[in-house]
Amino acid sequence: MTDRRLAIDAWESLFRAQHEVFGDINDDFDDETLSQAEYDVLLTVTRADDLTARLRDVTANMLISQPSVSRLVDRMVARDLLTKCADPDDGRGALVRATDAGASLFRRIASAHGKAIAERMSLLSDDELSQLRDLTAKLRKKQPSC
Repeated sequence: MTDRRLAIDAWESLFRAQHEVFGDINDDFDDETLSQAEYDVLLTVTRADDLTARLRDVTANMLISQPSVSRLVDRMVARDLLTKCADPDDGRGALVRATDAGASLFRRIASAHGKAIAERMSLLSDDELSQLRDLTAKLRKKQPSC
C-alpha cells in the first residue's frame, strides 16, 4: 500500500508546480488576441485532419463544461477563428474548422508559447522530461475501483 503522507506530499508538490508553471506561461495569452481557452480549442482543431474536429472531441480535451465549450466555440465563430457546421456522420453533433485567420493566429501564438514552455521545462533533463511525461500519463489513467 502507498504511504499516505508521501502520496499527499507528492500530490501537493505536483499541484503547486502545475499552478506556478501555468501562471508563468499564462502570460503568453492576451484575452483580446487569443485566450488560453481559445488556444486550447485551436490546438485540438489544428491537429486534426483538414483542421476540422468534432465538437465532442474538442470538449473532451477541454477542462470546462460542454455548455461552456459550445459558447466559447460560438464566440470564436463570431470572431472568424472557426467555422461550425452539422456533422454529416452524427445528426446531433457539429464539426468545427479553423479558418485561415484562426490557424494563422494559432501558429503565431503557439510559436511563442512553445518557446516559453521549453524555457521553463529546461530545468529538467531529457530523461527527467520523459519520466515526467510518463508518470503524469499514468496518473491520468482511471484506476479500477474496489
